[in-house]
Amino acid sequence: MKKSMMRFVCTAILSSSLLFAGCSADTAQTGAPGGEQTSGGSTLEKAKQQGFVTVGFANEVPYAYATPDGKLTGEAVEVARVVLERMGIPEMNGVLTEFGSLIPGLKANRFDIITAGMYITPKRAQEVAFANPEYSIGEAIAVKKGNPLNLKSYADIAANPAAKIAVMGGAIEIEYLEKSGVKKEQMVLVPDQPSAVSALQSARADAITMTGPSLQAVLDSAKDDSLERVMDFVQPEIDGKSVRGYGAAAFRKEDADFVAAYNAELQKLKESGELLKILEPFGFTEQELPGEMTAEELVKE
Repeated sequence: MKKSMMRFVCTAILSSSLLFAGCSADTAQTGAPGGEQTSGGSTLEKAKQQGFVTVGFANEVPYAYATPDGKLTGEAVEVARVVLERMGIPEMNGVLTEFGSLIPGLKANRFDIITAGMYITPKRAQEVAFANPEYSIGEAIAVKKGNPLNLKSYADIAANPAAKIAVMGGAIEIEYLEKSGVKKEQMVLVPDQPSAVSALQSARADAITMTGPSLQAVLDSAKDDSLERVMDFVQPEIDGKSVRGYGAAAFRKEDADFVAAYNAELQKLKESGELLKILEPFGFTEQELPGEMTAEELVKE
């Protein structure tokens, strides 16, 4: 499989502004990071003409992240890479953004696609247009070794007012925790995964939560024997249904032609079995494949 060229722009969030952070010299791009809308063609048409598209991502393993040598990778990135190449768009310019600022950044034209493994939800679908899902996955938590508070579910955390859980700002887990009865004062909001691990290590939190592969990856990276994943974690039931999230790329509402073309190529990857091969290096298995689920079905209230 041909590797496309990849460039990315590191940005940091300060209040509501995006400021450039340090990137390695061979990967940094100066100037406006996004694909500002101009007259003379759709986003898809312009991307094909110029040979690249700008994507927004959060530094979240295994969905989308930048390696120490400046390569943009991750489950969502590699799926998008192949899909876009086959659409005639060989390059992606990546803009690193805090997760909670991805949708505002997309709507503000700082980038043209969100490639962050973002869950499809009816609420988010009011603001962006989702492609069909590329994976499905459940939730997970990690605690100090031995699980001193015996936390095996979000309900257990809700039942213990003294228990605190670290969760990434803007993540779907906040909604799941709230609907499971966990109070806001029990949540320690963090900007990224390493900060969640740090909160658990420093006892500012009794547990951390994120999706299963993401949690496993961050624990493997931390190499801290004092932390452990709760293997008998009970998936939360939200509005009477067991939670299983479906992640996908997101586009601006007006880019319906881009979504349709993206979905067509993604479907080919599913049918050929290539999708699983792309996902496997990031800890996904056949259990995490999306099946025949569509974005349309998932955004129904």
